[in-house]
Amino acid sequence: MPVSAAAAAREILTRLHDVMAARSNPQAKLAQVVNMIGEALDSEVCSIYLLRDGVLELYATRGLKQEAVHVTKLAFGEGLVGSIADNVETLNLAEAAAHPDFAYRPETGEDLYHSFAGVPIVRHQEAVGVLCVQHSDPRRYDEVEIEALQTVAMVLSEMIANAGLIDDHGTVSGRVNSTQAMQIAGQRLVDGMARGHAVYHQPRIRIEHTVAEDIEAERHRVYSAFDRMREQIERMASQAEFGVGGEHEEVLATYKMFAYDEGWSRRINEAIDSGLTAEAAIERVQQRTRMRMREIDDPLLADRMHDLEDLSNRLLRIVSGQLGTAAQLGLRQDTILIARNLGPAELLEYDRRRLKGVILEEGSLTAHVTIVARAMGVPVLGRVRNVRRVIGEGDLLLLDASKSMLYVRPTPTMEESFDSKLVLGQKRRAAFAAMKGEPPVTRDGTYVALMVNAGLRDDVAALDLTGAEGIGLFRTEFQFLVSATMPQRERQQRLYRDVLDAAGDRPVTFRTVDIGGDKALPYMRVDSEGQEENPAMGWRALRVALEREGLMKAQARALIEAAAGRTLNVMFPLVSEPWEFDEARALFEAQRRWLSARNRKLPAAIRYGAMLEVPALAETLDLLLPRLDFLSVGTNDLTQFLFAADRAHPKLAERYDWLSPAILRFLKRVVDQARDAGVPTTVCGEMGGRTLEAMTLIGLGVERLSVTPVAVGPVKAMIRSLELAPLRKLVGELLVSPPRDLRGRLTDWAVDQGVELS
Repeated sequence: MPVSAAAAAREILTRLHDVMAARSNPQAKLAQVVNMIGEALDSEVCSIYLLRDGVLELYATRGLKQEAVHVTKLAFGEGLVGSIADNVETLNLAEAAAHPDFAYRPETGEDLYHSFAGVPIVRHQEAVGVLCVQHSDPRRYDEVEIEALQTVAMVLSEMIANAGLIDDHGTVSGRVNSTQAMQIAGQRLVDGMARGHAVYHQPRIRIEHTVAEDIEAERHRVYSAFDRMREQIERMASQAEFGVGGEHEEVLATYKMFAYDEGWSRRINEAIDSGLTAEAAIERVQQRTRMRMREIDDPLLADRMHDLEDLSNRLLRIVSGQLGTAAQLGLRQDTILIARNLGPAELLEYDRRRLKGVILEEGSLTAHVTIVARAMGVPVLGRVRNVRRVIGEGDLLLLDASKSMLYVRPTPTMEESFDSKLVLGQKRRAAFAAMKGEPPVTRDGTYVALMVNAGLRDDVAALDLTGAEGIGLFRTEFQFLVSATMPQRERQQRLYRDVLDAAGDRPVTFRTVDIGGDKALPYMRVDSEGQEENPAMGWRALRVALEREGLMKAQARALIEAAAGRTLNVMFPLVSEPWEFDEARALFEAQRRWLSARNRKLPAAIRYGAMLEVPALAETLDLLLPRLDFLSVGTNDLTQFLFAADRAHPKLAERYDWLSPAILRFLKRVVDQARDAGVPTTVCGEMGGRTLEAMTLIGLGVERLSVTPVAVGPVKAMIRSLELAPLRKLVGELLVSPPRDLRGRLTDWAVDQGVELS
């Protein structure tokens, strides 16, 4: 076996070129191809399945029974071969039968073989076949062998298309012929509503030639394309218009770093060395990136792979001369943009007067494009599957990200309902805006402090827009999550100072960095013991900070210096026992003394708080409260820990209700205990941002809420329509003898009392 993927692929491609140039029929050529690949990879079985009449048909094989050729057929998604084609992904299995998608076909005689590796044969970004190898020994194929298979599959796609062996119309996805209205669910990434016509971000790039005639000429084409791409990125980064400062600038800096990544350009050069054209080499590396993206469980690392995918698309368009993205062609009308994924720079290319919303087949809450879209005020719906199968270019779309819903080719009734909601939403927002100067006071005179949660520098603007009295939770980890490297102390200090300056005399509570676990950082090494099956309950937040003392010392100094002359409110996340709070506070105090000894200007005061998210802390709260200046309750983590239910699990997300007796009784004990100790308590989880839940919290005795900016208006309207005394009486009775449907009981009471819910 050759020592490198390039050498292995080049050896096979040289022989493949001779086979395909021979004057024999396509069936005979494919029979030669499978024998040649099997020999080169020392594999007992090599088979080619091609797309014919919408199914994958076994077209040629070495090692399986010849009578199965043109007899064995698999639908997309059926068996390992169908799974590879349906997901356009690579499989590499030591034991094929153990895979959940394995489907046995007795006519093939494949029961003799254990190992299996298969790669999609891709044409115009869709699978038109599968190339696979099998072996009797249970082993995973080497990386070098998989890369060689991927390279060969690219060349095969061109050759079998030219021979007319695959369906002319492409894959099972076909074209969108439906004119029926439909609705599609997705994941809300950036809230909002939008109406516009469907425009696909990226027209399909056709790679017509895959085998290079002159490797050095192809290498020169790639180098030139890299230069042009980097010029484009620099120009777009310098022309960003949505405000000065903010995490979106750091996002663009990280994105630019990928554009100059030597490892990426080296992999493309290696693909050219294997005998591919520049276009085919970029596509080969891109396919490899997509395969890795499917294998990455860490959403933050996956987001960074999406940036690389975006850059690959850009580079491919440049080198192929097919430069017409929707942004460059120009938007002619109000548009809902559709893409598999987007990089932040690509989003910035669009005319914001026409761009009303974005639909992504992938995407996540922490993706760079989400951060930039939020800064631009563009609603985004992610995780929308099979868009090319159901949405045609130019279709009218109605996007309601607040309901995680997209309406395609809506009926007049759908449009009327959407427009009514849009108008109602505009009226409600106008009413909330008019109310921003009014205090959040109940009808019987109880004041409820309303603050906002934030994580970006630009979020501070919500204080003026909503009339909130301060920031009850500033998530400092966001700066760490969007940075390519650990943010230096000076950068942290600049962010914290900017936030305090923008807030003015309104209080800001900084939560120390909550990283680790499911918020992994690509630049923070994790040893083998750090590989966690349940990251939300693992090595994260204060646990990380206390172990990696240098990280917390840097943040402590940055916060203390940024708050010079002002009051610094700092709280520690995921405190499980009082000694953890003591250690964190002692670390901050040591940094304050260190700065004082060097005559640095210090805060007028430092107030220390803890987040109650771990139920165990409630059992020692009597010990901790005398040491606290304030307490914050994080209902998101607290709820999942109380119910032993992952809040991100689709089957559990709606199963455990915030308005269940268990969580309400727990919160009641905490609130009463803190009040008796004279420690102000704030609820800063999502629970407080929902009007019915916020009403119930107030009924428990909570008088401080920190919510998302968009929730301030509805929650304030609810508070001002509420009479507190009868509510507290009701909640007390319900906790003593809870009804089966506690939520329904509270809703009925609110309606009867004229409480404004949304």
